[in-house]
Amino acid sequence: MKVLADVCVVPMGVGVSVSKYIVECEKIFAAAGLSHQLHAYGTNVEGDWDEVMAAIKKCHEVIHGMGAPRIGTTIRLGTRIDREQSMQDKIDSVTSKMG
Repeated sequence: MKVLADVCVVPMGVGVSVSKYIVECEKIFAAAGLSHQLHAYGTNVEGDWDEVMAAIKKCHEVIHGMGAPRIGTTIRLGTRIDREQSMQDKIDSVTSKMG
């Protein structure tokens, strides 16, 4: 099943800046061949359910390996079976209605 996920990974106990940890997650999504788009408070990821979940798990493993003692992750998921729809399709639908 295809899924669109909005993922916000927050390493804790590592100081104020977390960008070096997020870079590693972005690399993981790319290496997994998942379509992904970074935004200010997370990353949108699309792909096969199991592949997306495996990549998120790997983010946790890698970030813990970098020394983060705790990680809090928020995930919002969307699936649909009536038709194919990508992240870009959703964006295009809204922008086309803005005139």
